[in-house]
Amino acid sequence: MDTNLVAGILLPLFVILMLCGMPIAVAIGLSSLAAITVILPYDLIFFQGAQQMFGGINSFGMLAVPFFMLAGNIMNHGGIARKLINLALMFGGRMPGALAHANVMGNMLFGTLSGSGMACTAAIGGTMAPIQKEKGYDPAFSAAINIASGPVGMLIPPSGLLILFSIVSGGVSVAGLFMGGWIPGLLWGFAVMLVAYFMAKRYNLPTEESDLTFGQKMKVVLDSIPALMLIVIVMGGIVGGVFTATEGAAIAVVYSLLLSLYYGTINRKMLISTLTDTAVTTGVILFLVAVSSLMSWIMAYAQIPEMIGNFLLTVTDNKIILLLIINVALLVLGTFMDATPAILIFTPILMPIATQMFGMDPIQFGVMMIFNLGIGNITPPVGCVLFVGAAVGETKIEKVLPYLTPVFLVLLLVLALVTYVPAVTLFLPNLFGV
Repeated sequence: MDTNLVAGILLPLFVILMLCGMPIAVAIGLSSLAAITVILPYDLIFFQGAQQMFGGINSFGMLAVPFFMLAGNIMNHGGIARKLINLALMFGGRMPGALAHANVMGNMLFGTLSGSGMACTAAIGGTMAPIQKEKGYDPAFSAAINIASGPVGMLIPPSGLLILFSIVSGGVSVAGLFMGGWIPGLLWGFAVMLVAYFMAKRYNLPTEESDLTFGQKMKVVLDSIPALMLIVIVMGGIVGGVFTATEGAAIAVVYSLLLSLYYGTINRKMLISTLTDTAVTTGVILFLVAVSSLMSWIMAYAQIPEMIGNFLLTVTDNKIILLLIINVALLVLGTFMDATPAILIFTPILMPIATQMFGMDPIQFGVMMIFNLGIGNITPPVGCVLFVGAAVGETKIEKVLPYLTPVFLVLLLVLALVTYVPAVTLFLPNLFGV
């Protein structure tokens, strides 16, 4: 078997199909089918291919992904975002550009519940944009801050992407990834708030002094506590070993449903719509996982990761430079590929290079990878969060990008910390023994 031949068929064909506008799952499947003809005789191709695809989704841990998605959708449709925005407004009101800071805090709070950058951007931005416009904020500035902080939910647990990485990587601790995502996620949010602060000072944006009485402030806090308790229950149970990530995801669904009923913000029609949306999205993700599992098997069988690793070592054996190359590659990939297929395809290629050749902890690599792809979510040309944020902010992307540029620069500095300072990611996992 010629490794170069397999790689020469698999990777270029995948890129060509993508450039032709083929859906990414179909592009993965067709390129994998073409490459497998070089590896196996024709009478085994469909048997082995079907077996690898089924094996990729035949995982108890995979159930956590649709469960957390459903919990996030219920929270989103159940009006939980409004409770968290009220809390964020109360704490962020004293700073210049108060509504921008409240937007970031709202995305951070809601991100812990939804785990989805697009859901955060749509839910929080859709609520905050009209308020900010009324107060005289430039819609492009408001949209930029909302977009920049939207992907925080990809890092702050419970995150479906962290669970997906755990499955694809061969069983990296979900609890460890959850704990490892906290500090980088918080740093992301604080970095956006720092940029928003200096922009607000420059454009003389107002503060929002709260005129609430002490009793009203307490009511805002008490209203938000039930939603925030979901984090305590799920994270505490998983880290404490009371239940697995999958069981925690199922508990999150039940809790979010009960909470929406308690708030009186969900009805039968809304629940049916929520279940339907989750089922459709889950189907897409599972198909992606299935075909990506086939591609990963082909790459492993043909020793493509080893070939790429050896090639990188011919370029340099300096750990700092190689990690920089990996980061640049992930940033570029994230600009035109969604995070889910990127994790499925490139984890088997890049993770052995970082962990086996240079001793990077798998938890640190996973968080670093998702941080990169999160930046990609807000970057043209694909940037799904970028498009959603511009749409809910009722502005154009070309007007948003000048405000986003300083945020990109600060986020790259935070990414450097995540990459080269292991304690940023590993402090909490080591502290809690996970």
